[in-house]
Amino acid sequence: MRASSRFAAGLALAGSFLTGVDAAIQTVTRNGRYLYTADGNRFYIKGVAYQEQGAVVASASNPFLEPSTFIDPLADGTACTRDLPYLQQLGVNTIRAYSVNSSLNHDSCMQTFSNAGIYTIIDLSLPGNGSMDRNAPTWTTNLLDLYIETINVFSKFNNVLAYNVGNEVIIQPNGTAAATFVKAAARDVKAYLNSIKSSALVGYASIDGDATWLDPLANYLSCDPSGSNSGAAAIDLFGLNNYEWCGNSTFEASYAGTEGNFAGYNVAAYFSEYGCITSPPRLWTEVGALFSSQMSPVWSGGVAFSYFPATSVQGQFGMVTISTDGSTVTPSSDFTNLQTQYAAASPPNSPSQSAAGTTSYPSCPQQNSTWLASNTLPPTPNFAACQCLENNLSCQFTPTTSNYTAIVGSLLNYACSLIGQAGGTCAAISSDGTTGTYGAVSECDPTIMLSYVMSEYYIANGANAQSCSFGGNGTVNSKAPSSASAANAAATSCLASATGASVPTLPADAPSATVTTSSSGSGSGSSNAASVVLADARTLMGMGVLVAAGIASGLWTIA
Repeated sequence: MRASSRFAAGLALAGSFLTGVDAAIQTVTRNGRYLYTADGNRFYIKGVAYQEQGAVVASASNPFLEPSTFIDPLADGTACTRDLPYLQQLGVNTIRAYSVNSSLNHDSCMQTFSNAGIYTIIDLSLPGNGSMDRNAPTWTTNLLDLYIETINVFSKFNNVLAYNVGNEVIIQPNGTAAATFVKAAARDVKAYLNSIKSSALVGYASIDGDATWLDPLANYLSCDPSGSNSGAAAIDLFGLNNYEWCGNSTFEASYAGTEGNFAGYNVAAYFSEYGCITSPPRLWTEVGALFSSQMSPVWSGGVAFSYFPATSVQGQFGMVTISTDGSTVTPSSDFTNLQTQYAAASPPNSPSQSAAGTTSYPSCPQQNSTWLASNTLPPTPNFAACQCLENNLSCQFTPTTSNYTAIVGSLLNYACSLIGQAGGTCAAISSDGTTGTYGAVSECDPTIMLSYVMSEYYIANGANAQSCSFGGNGTVNSKAPSSASAANAAATSCLASATGASVPTLPADAPSATVTTSSSGSGSGSSNAASVVLADARTLMGMGVLVAAGIASGLWTIA
């Protein structure tokens, strides 16, 4: 692998730090708890977060100032070409992108970064409705399809290091039951990657927290719930968003506890975000510790946050400023300080790949007061089964507005409250990560859940057409079975195969991976500046629509 003379001195450090602009990028694989390039060198993630921040609306329900829209950082070839020299000056070998639009063209950016020896870690979720809801998590066909469509688009690129199935989904002990859905997502994404012979790793990025629930979370995501030492449901790469090192701290003061907690971890781990801003300027002295022999037995590097400016409750992150016209990059002292620290980092090239051993997948942690997740996972969402069910439902959701995501949750609440008042149940659409109980329809798209509940109410009211109206949002399906017994039999038949784990497949009518922008992928990127809307709106309608239904679950008679 050849490199420009400008960076020749830094390339002598280790095979993993190669950033040459002329050579083919090497495949990175995991052996035991370590990462290695194809030539057998230990690989350390020397990265930076690379995502412009979308629109942020501060509110009590958004304590982390998470964006409601996103700008795809890998769809603007001109911007990627503009930023490449600065990424090379930083000496990074990896960038992390938090949200990408599978309908856009990523060829220019991905090729630019591949030619420069820069890998990508791609988060599969999207802001808001394209991710698991922390308060009402589920794992359904629409979210699985969104993930797979993104993988399909990026699978042709040789510099995808990993896909993250979630970022900070679990943020406190009483939310740890959501881990069952994260683990199911990792299981299904891993199965799909294996089916297309992709070497990309499957990861999760966790918020830092108290060891009483963070340790079980890390162990749960890398454990084997079957007890057979199988890694089929285990992640390959655990990311920790860690901001403990502030100012000119020390390993003992900031990282010793975390290092000890992960000392026996069984898969690869890295800091998926780091860079405390509470003691400016950022000196980045934690880089020396993270890439030292003191931490290399556990950690495989990290991703500094953030290349672009990013606002948080703590203040302003960011290492560069982009001019209004998008043509000029101005680095800050954060940039130059990190550049200095990355240039000095020299992690050990050990253990050797042959000495790394194989991974052992232990049994999963048991439930307690701070760890609520069941070891029984949700089934793999089955689009064909859910489509079959929808076709046989007596009452179908036919919204009067194209922006139907705004009404699905309230209609689910309303329909379930009516059924509850009549002594019925909405258990078929409910999921419980604590008990490991998942209703037969809980893996389906929320619109199909709604059609199912509306049909239950319609049949319970003697197939009265008015009972299917729901404010004009429901229509009687003339092709559906007319009797309750026949309807139940049809539903049971459709869902008979939708149990357990399987290799996911895209629905036949899913949007293809063909691009909808110019083949060059260049431009101002303005078309990405707002919330993305794919051809199939159902694909983007995620778990957010179920929040209201979860809050109002007290109205339901759950069996």
